Amino acid sequence: MDIWSLISALLLGFVCGAIARALIPNDAFRAFEGWRSWAVSTGLGLLGALVGYWIFAGLFGWGDDEKFDWGGIVGALIGAIIVVAVGSAILKRRAVGRRT
Repeated sequence: MDIWSLISALLLGFVCGAIARALIPNDAFRAFEGWRSWAVSTGLGLLGALVGYWIFAGLFGWGDDEKFDWGGIVGALIGAIIVVAVGSAILKRRAVGRRT
């Protein structure tokens, strides 16, 4: 992996993470501010990209599995939405469990 692939992966992760966080209402990650918010968005987006890749390339056999490309942004976005929704549900459930 060269530096440009790493930079484009980070950009894809951030874009997909930010869009997913904007689409999921009241997500558990809204309390983060500043650099933490950027880092959480990037991390969630990268994890979502992996989930999207696994769903589309692994399960359905769709997409390019030889290299990273921007063509997989739809799969990455769907994966990021899944990751944000599941992560929010887990964090909210833990927070409710601590209150009782």
